[in-house]
Amino acid sequence: MPRKLIQKYLPHPDKVKNNRYLNVFGPVIHEPQLWHLTRHSVAKAFMVGLFFAFWPVPFQMVLAAGGAILVRANLPLSVALVWITNPVTMPFLFGLAYYVGGLVLGHETGQLSFELSWAWLEQNLAGLWQPFLLGCGICAIVAGFIGYFAMGLFWRLHISHSWKKRLQRNAINRKT
Repeated sequence: MPRKLIQKYLPHPDKVKNNRYLNVFGPVIHEPQLWHLTRHSVAKAFMVGLFFAFWPVPFQMVLAAGGAILVRANLPLSVALVWITNPVTMPFLFGLAYYVGGLVLGHETGQLSFELSWAWLEQNLAGLWQPFLLGCGICAIVAGFIGYFAMGLFWRLHISHSWKKRLQRNAINRKT
């Protein structure tokens, strides 16, 4: 069942509930509905987590937790999915966002030579922020919808496959 697979990789609820940054939400964080793994809560969690993963802001986990509470998604899964953007994947995902934003705005998105210096930021930030933020918004919405529908489809297919296996197993047991 997808529930067992997901629970295997989720942090323990007490660890998430006791996170000092999530104390902002108060007692609402202890609602049981935010901790159940159902098809709808998991699909919503994928939507929320992937949506906030593309936001280039600090404390994405707090935003994902707020989004999960708002739409009644699985809280730990929403918070965990934000970590798709981590220090290893961030250049690729945000580079994709910049490219998408540049395509939509019609900007030249050729080779970008990055230099970690204040002078480079002063010279290049003015031309980068609009396509980057637009691309982040577009990628966030697209990733959220794809995550929602893909997880819903995966869950349904998995349940359908489980039912077929159960029917086959029952048919074999009846013959013996």
